[in-house]
Amino acid sequence: MLTLPPSVHIWMASKPVDLRRGIDGLLALVRTQWATDPYSGHLFVFVSRGKNRVKILYWDRGGFVVFYKRLELGTFRLPKVEPGCEKVVLSSTDLAMLLDGIRYQRVKRPAWWKPSAEKMG
Repeated sequence: MLTLPPSVHIWMASKPVDLRRGIDGLLALVRTQWATDPYSGHLFVFVSRGKNRVKILYWDRGGFVVFYKRLELGTFRLPKVEPGCEKVVLSSTDLAMLLDGIRYQRVKRPAWWKPSAEKMG
C-alpha cells in the first residue's frame, strides 16, 4: 500500500504524454501546462498513449526521482476526466489502485464520519 501524508498532492495528466520525455521534458509540462512548482514535493503522474506505461515525477531532497512502470499485459484503468481539465487530482489510495490495475471507480467507499454540531460544541 502506498502511504503518503495528506500534505502531498498527486496530480495526473488528463491526456496521454509521450513518455520518451525525460525529467526535463516532464518538468516543462508541470511548469507550463499546470503552472505548478515541481520542487513542491508533490507527485506528478503521466500515462502513455497506450495506457500501459506510467511515469511519476517528484522532487526528493536535492534531486528529481522518476518512478516508471510498464505493464507487460493489459492497460491501466484511468479515472474519468472532465472536459477541458489539464490534470486530475488523485489520492494515494487512488494511485495505488491505479498502479495495481484496479478499477477504482467501481470501488465503493464508505461515507466518512463527521462529528455532529452537538459534539463539536
